[in-house]
Amino acid sequence: MPSPQTVTAGPELHSPKEPVEPPLPAQGTLRASRGDPAGTHHEDSRPGLGTLRRAFSRASQRASARSPEDPGPLRRSSRFLFWSLRRTLDDGPAAGPGATDGQEAPSRASDGVSRQWSTGAGPEEVEGEGRSVADLITERQLLAAFEQLRRLETRLVAEKASRVFEQDPTGYARRAMDVCLHYDALGSEIGAIVKETLGPDGVDAAALAELAGVVRAEEEAHPDPPEDGDFLRTPRRWRQHWEDAVRRSAQERVGPAGAGAAPGAAPGATEAGSGLAQVLAELGGSVRRDLQKVQLEVHPIYAAAGFPAWETYLRAFHGAVAQRLQELAHSARGCEQLYVLLDWAANVYGSPDFLGAQDLALPSEPLPPILAPDVWARLESEYTSFLETKIASCFDGILQLERSRWAAAEAPDVLQGRYHTPLSIDVHMLVAEHVKAAGAISKELEATTLQICARALGLFLPRFEKAFLESEAVSEPHLGANINACEELRTGLLTRFPGSFEELEKPLVAAACAFQNQLLRGLQGDIQPLFRVLCTKAWLTQDVLRPLMDKVVAFAGHLAHVAPPWAQETLQEVHRCVVREYLAHVLGRRERFRGAERVTGSQKMNQDAQAIGDTFQGLGSEATWLGQAIPCVADILGETYKDDIQRHLETLIGSYPDIRSVPSGVPGERPRACGPGTPAFRSVPGGPLCAQQKQID
Repeated sequence: MPSPQTVTAGPELHSPKEPVEPPLPAQGTLRASRGDPAGTHHEDSRPGLGTLRRAFSRASQRASARSPEDPGPLRRSSRFLFWSLRRTLDDGPAAGPGATDGQEAPSRASDGVSRQWSTGAGPEEVEGEGRSVADLITERQLLAAFEQLRRLETRLVAEKASRVFEQDPTGYARRAMDVCLHYDALGSEIGAIVKETLGPDGVDAAALAELAGVVRAEEEAHPDPPEDGDFLRTPRRWRQHWEDAVRRSAQERVGPAGAGAAPGAAPGATEAGSGLAQVLAELGGSVRRDLQKVQLEVHPIYAAAGFPAWETYLRAFHGAVAQRLQELAHSARGCEQLYVLLDWAANVYGSPDFLGAQDLALPSEPLPPILAPDVWARLESEYTSFLETKIASCFDGILQLERSRWAAAEAPDVLQGRYHTPLSIDVHMLVAEHVKAAGAISKELEATTLQICARALGLFLPRFEKAFLESEAVSEPHLGANINACEELRTGLLTRFPGSFEELEKPLVAAACAFQNQLLRGLQGDIQPLFRVLCTKAWLTQDVLRPLMDKVVAFAGHLAHVAPPWAQETLQEVHRCVVREYLAHVLGRRERFRGAERVTGSQKMNQDAQAIGDTFQGLGSEATWLGQAIPCVADILGETYKDDIQRHLETLIGSYPDIRSVPSGVPGERPRACGPGTPAFRSVPGGPLCAQQKQID
């Protein structure tokens, strides 16, 4: 049981056996109320008034400890008491000036009313022990104290009704003030018990049982306000007082939690976030311990008396935590702190496992949001603003890492048979990390984060493409690795986050096409000089195609480490490029073949066409429609009859109106989003083929 020093006792009510005193003059009462030493001497010299003065002192100390907005039961009842006293004075005979002083009026000085109390109508003692009401309150025998006060109240009201105090209404007021002050002392003791309940000394089960009993007893004794406005029978509303005390206790318990760590004191963003996380961890631990104590120890005691202690404490702590989070929200700065605050509110405090296993019923009405909707919206808005800057900074970091790899001339790794760059993994991890974190808070924040990531990636791709193509690291392996990265991002992001990255499909394909075009331009620059020996005297007798095919095979070796859709498409582009360049040099040759040389040249072209076709077929090219282009021109070159030449020309023009375009319905071809699109040759009347016809003629 808590020590008596912590209890505020009201003024003592003495038994009718105590000697009565002569009535005080009005001047003495006024001096006492104004703090005159003489008044103090007179007061202390009489039994009862010293007790009353001590009660006022203790009550004022308790009142000063309360929050300013809560005047406490003593001040509330005292204000009502003085209002009722003025009403009594208005109805009764005029009283002296001493009777109008509301702070020193409740003296038990002897007068006519005192003499009437001494005849048997005075306050009764607890049977068999002789303890006063103040002693009972100090010992926290609240029910016994209330029953004794209730008997005094009933007797005093009865005497008032029998007009005992008709000649001296101030006498009734003083006696009533005495009873009210003891009621107030009981109310103050209720607040003290609530405050001590969650303290380090443990739960006083007997005190809680007394508290619950006296609250219910008072409610039964004073169910409704009296019609005549008598302040003695006015409901004390101790249940509301108890609930207010629970709320104050929760605020006192929650307020100091985490106060030792300043959320904004850390120099860096990460340190600031961890500092706030520490504050919230301490806050959560303190609230969890207190509510578990309420759940396991306090609630069962109150439940036996029909008190909704669990719901009251739960709402009180919820309100205190909400107020604490509101304070932290005003000082939260930076992406890390804002996320820590939102995550704690949504996933830690909002988790059903916050208190561990519990079998208590939920509140009758849902608890309000831990953060007000406008505060939550503001925090999310600030978080997304910081997140945009952070994600853009992360993409800058990814580009810087790629630049460092290019500068180090590091060859890309080959993973699972493909050229690999960390670009795709870095972007996937960046997006997944932030989207997962946002999704843990709310679906709306997750959708917003996806939009931020999509915009940032859309801005990053052109910068990455330009930086790489302007660097000195451009090579077949690096180009292949970047094509693979774009394809992985296209398929991976669209599959994992459907509906969020569709707008990035075109930029990703465009970037891959830019790398593919660079691959083809590099190969074309390497093989173009090798075509110059075609249709020369040396070409008729030598295998000049071997070096060219070696270049193609070596290039195809890099394509084997590129994603299949892009590898096949690039290989077909190389196939078309070789056929186009071959025909361009044959038809634009400067040397003229006559007679046997023309027939030999035709045979040589058929052999080259066979070698080119076999090589690309072996490499896996599906552009089989290119296989007859060179033999068709070879037939024209070796033809000796004019009519047959015209037939070969019609066949060639019908099959290849424009070799730059893929014929419709060609097997193995897929629509290209973009590509080199460089011309091979065109069968235009009056062009090279017409010149060949003139030579034959």
